[in-house]
Amino acid sequence: MDMKLNIAIIAFVSFLYGFSTAQSWVLEISKFGGAPNADITQAFTNAWKKACESTTSAKIVIPHGTYKMGAVQVQGPCKAHIEVQVDGTIKAPVNPRNFKGAGTWVQFSYISFFTLSGKGVFDGVGETAWKRNDCSKNKHCTLLPMNFAFNYVNNSIVRDITSKDSKSFNVNVLGCNNFTFDGFKIVALALSPNTDGIHVGRSTDVKILNTNIGTGDDCVSLGDGIKNVLVRNVNCGPGHGVSVGSLGKYPDEKPVEGFYVKNCTLTNTDNGVRIKTWPSTPGTAPITDMHFEDIIMVNVKNPIIIDQEYCPWNQCSKKSPSKIKISKVSFKNIRGTSATPEGVILICSSGVPCDTVELNGVDLTFNGAPATAKCANVKPIVTGKAPTCVAPAA
Repeated sequence: MDMKLNIAIIAFVSFLYGFSTAQSWVLEISKFGGAPNADITQAFTNAWKKACESTTSAKIVIPHGTYKMGAVQVQGPCKAHIEVQVDGTIKAPVNPRNFKGAGTWVQFSYISFFTLSGKGVFDGVGETAWKRNDCSKNKHCTLLPMNFAFNYVNNSIVRDITSKDSKSFNVNVLGCNNFTFDGFKIVALALSPNTDGIHVGRSTDVKILNTNIGTGDDCVSLGDGIKNVLVRNVNCGPGHGVSVGSLGKYPDEKPVEGFYVKNCTLTNTDNGVRIKTWPSTPGTAPITDMHFEDIIMVNVKNPIIIDQEYCPWNQCSKKSPSKIKISKVSFKNIRGTSATPEGVILICSSGVPCDTVELNGVDLTFNGAPATAKCANVKPIVTGKAPTCVAPAA
């Protein structure tokens, strides 16, 4: 499977690179009234409309400089490949009320063969808004706008762009197929709440490559309905690690199948690689084929964790176990330092215990001594070095 993924990645990135280097019709933002230190919302919208109508490849260019931009929602289908090249810094409105109800700052929808590139920065200016986030106390809280949403975007790539200080999630990927992030960068403070790096849901063949993510929540998180997501050569930290879930909260969730995390480094994160499902909830969609390999942990809390009793902020009940079956999970060649005595926590559902969970070459230390392992409702297959599982204290 890994060889097939490698071939697919090389072919796909080469294909898109050919698109982006071919001669394109260049649309400078200045031609649409956009200028540094000014609001380019309308200029960008007009440039997109022109590009989308073009029957030949088009490139929208936002050069060096600092720009302001309100919430924009652009969509296809378009007639040819479009590239948006951003080399400047674009700043979002400071006040969430200025988004006029939009849940996203920059949204791309229903597009194929799209490229977002450049050395530019999308600055969500989130620090003031983070103080208004009360989701840890109020489960009916109002979600703040995220920096990016890619909805039903296929055969496309985001390359080299930086997402900075999003008010909420940095990126949400929904309903996409064959979508790649390469050389992407996410920057936010460790204490920024609910600022997941890249969240993927209801999508197939998503690749996150050669990317640096530092944020206040999960660096990468998966929702339901995903198939074949690859995370490779990613540096994560600060943040909450790489997470599958949380899942099970809703009855109509779709299965999660095929997640590959390889050659990654996690530094000073609150979790390492994690699968989490809610107890006492209606969701039953299974989770299978989860593989974590060649990962370095540097002072990471809970480096390896399956938590089927996930209940943040005590906003749920644990009266009945999770209904989600987890199977075919492997943790291979995971090494480094744990910030907690327990390097491995596998707490599976008592209703549907985990099946075929493999620990192979897990070498984690805490304060110079081997980290321990805690396991429930699972019989891990141990090969090579790995801590011995013990049952949780009653």
